[in-house]
Amino acid sequence: MAGSVQDQRLRAAAKALRHRMVRRIVAGGGLKDPAWRAAFEQVPRHLFVPVYYRGETGEPGHGRYAADDPDPRRRLRWLTGAYSDQPIATHVAGGELVSSSSQPSLMALMCEALGVREGQRVLEIGAGTGYNAALIAHRLGGTGAVTTMDLDAAITASARANLAAYGTPEALSVTVVTGDGALGHPQGAPYDRVMATCELPSVPPGWTEQCRPGARILAPFASGLVLLTVLGPGRAEGHFLPGPAYFVPLRGLGAGVGPPGVGGEPWLPDRHPARTRFGLSVDGRRQWIWLDSPDGPDTWPVPTASG
Repeated sequence: MAGSVQDQRLRAAAKALRHRMVRRIVAGGGLKDPAWRAAFEQVPRHLFVPVYYRGETGEPGHGRYAADDPDPRRRLRWLTGAYSDQPIATHVAGGELVSSSSQPSLMALMCEALGVREGQRVLEIGAGTGYNAALIAHRLGGTGAVTTMDLDAAITASARANLAAYGTPEALSVTVVTGDGALGHPQGAPYDRVMATCELPSVPPGWTEQCRPGARILAPFASGLVLLTVLGPGRAEGHFLPGPAYFVPLRGLGAGVGPPGVGGEPWLPDRHPARTRFGLSVDGRRQWIWLDSPDGPDTWPVPTASG
């Protein structure tokens, strides 16, 4: 009986913390779309971070927080941390962060910018904990609309288990793929939206080829977030969103050295234009960052894996 009472208290605390998290995101100007607000209010983030790490190394024994901690006070700290507006380290190898659950307010910004609508198909690159995929699946409302993938089998296994623990029809319908995200997932194409939760060195060619014309690609790039519209196979163009964004880098065949960040040095050391004035163009094997205009005087080539 005591255990069930503790479980009830934990569920009540999780619900209260989740609603507080949403209120704070809304107060900061996020979640203007009621459908996205409902998704963040209903999808329980704590189920997707049963174990996470804080501290300098992130290794077990150094700031480990877990749902199964026998100490009720530490378990409450785990739950409170799960609903803090902070990124959470979930997979660390050799002291190096390889996967995390992103800051909720940043996730809200990305989800709303993606502009998904019912009936669309979404590919997520970087499965993480499965939480973001669950949010998108909840927002779309249907089943089988979301594919999420990661290079690391341990990460996809964890995401799959977390989605199963949540257990809604939408969460269970998410397709979790172990594979190189830089190559996309042609078996599920064509896609209407692609969201990456890892920093890109360049836009992989497979993504535009697997998208419908008019599709959107949202990805961390050059220390920011770029929102592209797909113009056709191998062609896309768009602007950067306001504010910086930092994610773990893309791994696999598409990995490489990315461009420096936009919005200041080393791009324009004598000027500091708003980040939203920068854009990115993709035309076949050629990719370039630009200020104000794709064919203007201020442009910078982006090295690509294919050339």
